[in-house]
Amino acid sequence: MEDFTVTTPLWRWQAATAPAAWFFVTISGDVADGIRLAAIGGQWLDGRRGFGSARVEAAIGDTRWKTSVFPHRESGGWLLPVKAAVRKAEGLAEGDMVTVTVSL
Repeated sequence: MEDFTVTTPLWRWQAATAPAAWFFVTISGDVADGIRLAAIGGQWLDGRRGFGSARVEAAIGDTRWKTSVFPHRESGGWLLPVKAAVRKAEGLAEGDMVTVTVSL
């Protein structure tokens, strides 16, 4: 398992027609490239993951969870969703700088 760590802002996405919001961190640059290379050796290119996603284990502070990262066209990197339970456990709010470690 390879680990990749980055510090990046937490941001919110909300559809104009949906009441719920989703929170993400964007992983770009060298860290994104490392994830892409590590994913090639795993399941990423087998065509079975939705939207070109790669399964990962993520950690912020003391909170760890299993999720997926999704390709982000605008940055050329990845989007990591940060669920409410993680934000609550770590006291995170929109705009906070977050240090996240992604393992795959």
